[in-house]
This record gives sequence, structure tokens and C-alpha cells, in this order.
Amino acid sequence: MIVAKENASKLDMGVVKGGRYLLVPFFTLYMILFLYLPLLPHSVHCQCTKTPIIFNFGDSNSDTGGYADGVGLNFAPPNGRTYFHQPARRLSDGRLMIDFLCESLNTDYLTPYLNSLEPNFTNGVNFAIIGSATLPRYVPFSLFVQVSQFLRFRYRSPALMLNGYKDLVGDEDFENALYTIDIGQNDLAASFDNLTYSQVIERIPSFITEIKNAIWNIYEKGGKKFWVHNTGPLGCLPQKLALLARNATELDKHGCLQPLNNAAKTFNAQLRVLCEQLRRELINVTIVYVDIYSIEYDLIANASNYGFESPLMACCGNGGPPYNYNANINCGRTGYTVCHEGSKFISWDGVHYTEAANAIFASKILSTHYSTPQLSFNFFCNNM
Repeated sequence: MIVAKENASKLDMGVVKGGRYLLVPFFTLYMILFLYLPLLPHSVHCQCTKTPIIFNFGDSNSDTGGYADGVGLNFAPPNGRTYFHQPARRLSDGRLMIDFLCESLNTDYLTPYLNSLEPNFTNGVNFAIIGSATLPRYVPFSLFVQVSQFLRFRYRSPALMLNGYKDLVGDEDFENALYTIDIGQNDLAASFDNLTYSQVIERIPSFITEIKNAIWNIYEKGGKKFWVHNTGPLGCLPQKLALLARNATELDKHGCLQPLNNAAKTFNAQLRVLCEQLRRELINVTIVYVDIYSIEYDLIANASNYGFESPLMACCGNGGPPYNYNANINCGRTGYTVCHEGSKFISWDGVHYTEAANAIFASKILSTHYSTPQLSFNFFCNNM
């Protein structure tokens, strides 16, 4: 059920004032997670003897506050309502995949690189920024810019620690750190705004080259463990379906736009080849390729099996069925509608996923069934 919201600005620890409802208890959400997946199986919990260190590069799928820090704003309610009980600088109702991965390591959520208010980088840094892409290269905050930020951090952090600064990363820890990359969705999405399908396909090798350059630059500074996500089913996003859907022949049997998903598959195939190539070229390096596309598409295609409903409809947006997406009235803006907390939605705002969906994605990632090579989760530990 979608509930209209009249005033999104007055939220106090999960209770809406001046709107039409109070947020319901969180029991329903957690029952969904309990019944439909073993969130973090014992087999994937990491027994690290030292704090795992993660450096993350990407876009809104893993931005834990970099965009908000960079432009000096926070997101409006109901973002963050499920877990944080208030906006938490993430585009979701709660935690992202990267948050669940950190939890499974018993480590804190990653601090954004742009956080200037008592940041703690002892377990790594999050360079991901909402809206980021691989190209154009010199536009903030492209993958190239994020890696440039990392290289500065790589140089300065050990030097500052020698001068007595704390909450940073020591020189020896960079070699043992895990480098996670999840980017490319915005490259494809932006390309479809003004290019034909064939023109989009022609651009994909240039996106892959930027990811290759990023891995090489990190490798040359000591990076040895890489965790690379492919891109998800772009054609299943309510935003794209609302804005681009033209006729039934473009939709697959689950209602997703085939041209966009085919482009994502082409991107993923080339990314997989890149990972295979770099495993041969780089010395003493582990590169894990994770099939996020299959994980996300499986949930959408089999939503009812996981206890979800309306897999192609945004929980928070405007317009009602079938997609509840309006480019002029995004989640949090005046006129938006939002599903009851605890509702079984996969899409949060038409582009990003709900915490319930992210929990399932993380669980499948940690199972290693979608990873090449299928390494045990001890790969994350920096003491190996």
C-alpha cells in the first residue's frame, strides 16, 4: 500500500508529525529477512585478527555520505527510516550492500573521504559518490578522480601517522587492504539519454578501460586484493521503465527493458574479460569478479519467492502503479508517496534499492556462489 505524505520535513526519530501516519514497528521487515534468507551465514563470517581495511570506489549504490559531505546537505525523510530512523546520507530507506559487508566483518561502516568532521579511517575509506561514472574522466567525482583522491590518501596517511596523527591507515596496511569497485551504471544510464543502442554498445570499451586504469593505478601503489562488482539490470529500474518504456516488444517476460539489460550484459561480459586479463598480467594479485546482475535480476524475477511484491514499483516516489516514479517529484520532495514501513518492496526510490533488498544482495555476495573465483570470505581479512 502506498501512503501519501504531506509534510516530509518534520521527522523525529521515526515519528512523522503533520503527515497522515506514524511509522509502523520494524517487526515486519525483520520477519521478511528472517523467513526468506539466512542473512549472514556462519560460514562467511570473517575471523580477522586485525581490523579489515576496505577502500571502496563507486557511485550511489555504495555512497555512505560522500555526496552529502561534498555539497553540504543531508537527504530528506523518509530516507534512512528503516534502520537509522532518520536520513543517513544514503539513498535508501536503510543500509546499503557495503554496510552489510562491513557488518559481516564486525567493522564500522566506511567513512566517506570527504567527511571533515572527526573522520575515522582506521578501517578504510569510502570514495564512492552519488552520480559518479567512469567518464568523463576529469569531472568530479569520476572513477579517475576517486582514484586520484586515494593516491593522495595513500601518500599522506602513513606520513601523518609518523607525526602522531591517529585514525588513519599505516603504510603496511595498504598492501593487505581490500579494494572494492562498483561503478558503470551511470555510464550506461547517461548514454541511453541521447544515444542509440548501437552507439551505447560502442562506448562500453571506453568505460572498461577506465576501470582497468583504476586497478592498475592502485596495484602500482601496493594494492593486491580487488573485489569488482558488475552492473545490475538497468532495464528493471522503475525510473527507466517510467521514462523510457515505449511498447511491449521492448519488455522481457518480467517487464524489464531488454535493450538496457542487454547493454548491461555487454558491459558485464567485457568487465569479466578484463578481470581475467588482469589476473594474468598482475603479479600476486587476487581479483574477484562478482555477478551483481544475476543476484539482482533473480530477486526481481522471483520476487514472490522472497516475499516481495511489486518488484518494478518504487516504494517512495510519485505517480502510483505501475512504477510510482515521477522525475519531477522524487522521494522526499513535496508530493511524494511512500509505502508503509515493512512493506515488501525491492526498489526504494525508482533507482536505488530498499534495505530489505540490499540485505538479500549482500547475503548472496557473501555466499561466494556469484563470485569468480569462489573464494572463502576469509579473503576479506587483511592479516592473510
